[in-house]
Amino acid sequence: MGLQLAILCISGIVLTPAIVARAAGGTEAFLSWIVFAAVAVSGVTTVLQAVRVGRIGAGYTLAMGPSGAFIAICITAIAEGGPAMLATLVILSSFFQFALSARLSLFRRILTPAVAGTVIMLVPVTIMPIIFGLLTSVPEGTPMSAASLCAGATLLTIGGIALKATGILRLWAPVIGVAVGSMVAGFFGLYEVSRVAEASWLGFPEVGWPGYDFSFGPAFWTLAPAFVFVTLVGAVETVGDSVAIQRVAWRRPRAVDFRAVQGTVAADGVGNLLSGLLGTVPNTTYSTSVSVAELTGVGARKVGAALGMVFLALAFFPKALAVILAIPGPVAGAYIGVLLSLLFVVGMKVAIQDGIDYRTGLIVGISFWVGVGLQNGWIYPEYVSEFAGGLLSNGITAGGLMALFMTLFMELTKPRRHQIEVALDVTVLPRIEEFLHKFASGQHWSPAMVDRLSAVTEETLLTLREQEDRGAGEDGRRLLLTARREDDEAVLEFVAATGEENLQDRIALLGKQSISSSVEREVSLRLLRHLASSVYHQQYHDTDIVTVRVETPVVGTSEEA
Repeated sequence: MGLQLAILCISGIVLTPAIVARAAGGTEAFLSWIVFAAVAVSGVTTVLQAVRVGRIGAGYTLAMGPSGAFIAICITAIAEGGPAMLATLVILSSFFQFALSARLSLFRRILTPAVAGTVIMLVPVTIMPIIFGLLTSVPEGTPMSAASLCAGATLLTIGGIALKATGILRLWAPVIGVAVGSMVAGFFGLYEVSRVAEASWLGFPEVGWPGYDFSFGPAFWTLAPAFVFVTLVGAVETVGDSVAIQRVAWRRPRAVDFRAVQGTVAADGVGNLLSGLLGTVPNTTYSTSVSVAELTGVGARKVGAALGMVFLALAFFPKALAVILAIPGPVAGAYIGVLLSLLFVVGMKVAIQDGIDYRTGLIVGISFWVGVGLQNGWIYPEYVSEFAGGLLSNGITAGGLMALFMTLFMELTKPRRHQIEVALDVTVLPRIEEFLHKFASGQHWSPAMVDRLSAVTEETLLTLREQEDRGAGEDGRRLLLTARREDDEAVLEFVAATGEENLQDRIALLGKQSISSSVEREVSLRLLRHLASSVYHQQYHDTDIVTVRVETPVVGTSEEA
């Protein structure tokens, strides 16, 4: 299984840094080094994701590899400041991933699906001009039809298999497409057979480590926001992959453990730090491992460990890497073009995953087209090029900042949230009931709704307190209770100390007998399930966030009476 996953992923791991090096005009020594480093870092971080060291790692099989989202800004960094500045920027961006991992719960209202989806959609916009250039990248004297035939064969093969095949064969579509395209290229003499023949079977590449650039010139400060922003958005994609692998890796459905998500992001940060130290492009999780786990039903962590070891072995197997590096530009361009097209669609899905109303549509639409316009110099170029050293000339940065600012505006102008901070203890229930009474009175809700809110709050507090008693045993924990209205529902958010069990899982298991469960605990959870329309429990390191939705009682029911 590990070897199969490696074959599926290795072409992307090798081609992504190769495209960056070639498009930026890097030397052959730098090309060999950046590819070697990317494969080696992918191996180390894939193992780390599987085995999980402390709070670093997912504890699941998640393939790691260079992120296509960074292609455009990595090329710009090398072109404007050289490989050394690229290494420095990657190191800088990795620390933001560590910060996001440690305080993931604090960013949940800012890095929304609309923001992340917009940035993901803008990535192909910035990269596609480079990819279109690769489609015609052939040596002088080569027939003009050669490039189009190679690219066409690759595109048709990938598209045909992906559209018609089912099951595991569909996952092999990119690999088969590249192989077919390379065979057509070989007919025209475009496939670099000499590169493969000259490569050694085992060995270490010529040292092309670029070092670091600590001059911090204008180019650095212009590109730094783009690197940080794409890193944070890449982390959002990592969060999505971590959630997805948890949903397919267990035989029985389980609630998402956001502590594992934090570990996934932290391991991603380690990968970016190593990438920067070695002078290669940043990495991220590959969703291919999620698809394979879903198709095969195999979610064992040892598959991830084996996958990482295969990557590490391939890093010191130059001939295997040369087979991929010898792929001509038109074939590589068609392959990456398909992936970027799918990435655009992924961005669309992410943007609307929580539903889309006119506000979300406005944020996504305006931000996307602002990014497109500024990237291509269509919007006030005489002003944009001079502002902050050309900061807004990058479409990802410009569109992402626009989406972020519009989201912040929405958050700041929402109806005021009512909140109270108390000790995580049952003795504070009278204060909480008084708080809820004032909140419900302000919404002109009936006494029955006040009673329902009080009951839900009491059951949630008792359950969280029970987890606290059975958990770390630390005293002095605080509870932040936030209440707001959404249509005809009350949304209560409890932010408290960490527990070891997930409320969603425990409520889902209520119908099953458990000798170890006390009667009081089961009754409490049954009441919570009955009174609340939904319970969403997010567990982070040192923080629990329980979001409970409570519908207003229907007039005329026994409860209202």
